[in-house]
Amino acid sequence: MGTLNWIALLLTHPVEFRTLVQFYMYHSQKRDIAALKEHPTSGWDRSSMRRCWEFLDMTSRSFSAVIKELEGDLARTIALFYLVLRGLDTIEDDMTLPDHVKQPLLRSFHQHTVTPGWKFDGCGPNEKDRQLLVEYDTVIEEINLLPPEYKNVIIDICQKMETGMADYAHKAATSFDNSIYLSTIAEYELYCHYVAGLVGEGLSRLFAASGKEDPSLGLQLELSNSMGLLLQKTNIIRDFREDVEEKRFFWPREIWGRAEYGGFQEMKEMCATDEETVRRAMWVQSGMILDALWHSTDALDYLKLLQNQSVFNFCAIPATMAIATLELCFMNPAMFQRNIKIRKAEAARLIMRSSNPKEVGLIFREYARRIHAKASPADPNFIRISVACGKIETWCEHNFPSFVHFTKDGQQMVNPSDARSRIVFKDQKFDAELLKRQTAVARVNGGANGVHPNANPNAAEGVWVEQYDPTKGLSTTQMVLYTLGAVAVILLFGWGVIWGVLQLD
Repeated sequence: MGTLNWIALLLTHPVEFRTLVQFYMYHSQKRDIAALKEHPTSGWDRSSMRRCWEFLDMTSRSFSAVIKELEGDLARTIALFYLVLRGLDTIEDDMTLPDHVKQPLLRSFHQHTVTPGWKFDGCGPNEKDRQLLVEYDTVIEEINLLPPEYKNVIIDICQKMETGMADYAHKAATSFDNSIYLSTIAEYELYCHYVAGLVGEGLSRLFAASGKEDPSLGLQLELSNSMGLLLQKTNIIRDFREDVEEKRFFWPREIWGRAEYGGFQEMKEMCATDEETVRRAMWVQSGMILDALWHSTDALDYLKLLQNQSVFNFCAIPATMAIATLELCFMNPAMFQRNIKIRKAEAARLIMRSSNPKEVGLIFREYARRIHAKASPADPNFIRISVACGKIETWCEHNFPSFVHFTKDGQQMVNPSDARSRIVFKDQKFDAELLKRQTAVARVNGGANGVHPNANPNAAEGVWVEQYDPTKGLSTTQMVLYTLGAVAVILLFGWGVIWGVLQLD
């Protein structure tokens, strides 16, 4: 931002100005991949990897920043994973490539990715990531240096993704106007799985392989898929206008063609500005946002599984950006006229807050409440929107009850005015009475030197906690007599059974 922009922001949005100043002053980058001590894991001492880091900056500044914050060699691995998928996506998006050229390229991209020296310069001159493919041999060189546990995951995900992309690219190429049309919600789900759900799966497997996360994370395919779908569906909703102009119609006809929304014949009809069309387009938009919101609690569950702070930040920041973007788009007709994005200050605030599962859950709840506040009872999706927002509220209350908080010294406190506190107070009272009775019994039966022989060594000092011992107080003679008595009872019972059977005969 230039000096004039900062002055204008100070005068028009002073709160946002303060947020951005705080962000730039205190939220500094924690890792410098170019530092000498980072060379063994970042690969900065190799010219090929330095070029890959440059490509990462050129293709996505937002992802580049969070990727570089990952610990150890995970940053380099995820950077290469991103570049491989970006190269694949560049071929799929290039509408200048005829289908007979694009199909073999896509379906064999995982093989090209490990073939030394392979590169491709056939993309159109206006394709923004064209240079990545022109110098793709540099990426291949680094991919082949990765440990097998990383390399195998990247190639496997690439192969799965290229198959789905090739199928959809062929469908677009064989349509009457060379455009992508998705008919059903199931088809939309499958497309999002190919382009984003698989990314979530690959990242989980890489996190697990790195040892920075539990190995079981690599098996959480459903949660990983939902995490990817939340981000992808948010982008598809936000990029409506840009995609329509490029003849990429990713919104499923099953939603925008519904009779309850007025039954649009073509997606581009929603760009009209007359009042009736805007009203109907809002219902379609709410249907799309509702479809994305269903993934929210799965994304929150996934984030709760993460243990490494850098991995958590990497996943949490895009998730909070996504829920904020959905709230921005909801009931916003400007989305049909131009690309809209959350403001820089809001993005900075989300980055600074996205530090732990509880805070991320509160962010989701905050934006869910805003969405619910903007929902119209006239909207056919009104009840379903309310339920989706309510699920986020329920998740937060279940995992982080609002009536419980902790003081600075770690003491748990509850809000006495909340009805749920009565249960906590009753439990505390019961525990206190139980401890009092156990302490009294322990002191009565105190052992030598005033120490109870069965005292719990983990109990607080000066408090004896009675532990159950079935032989306490029994002498050897008593034990023998009890045993003989038990044997006698068993023998008498057996003889009685035998006598009864003989009498029946």
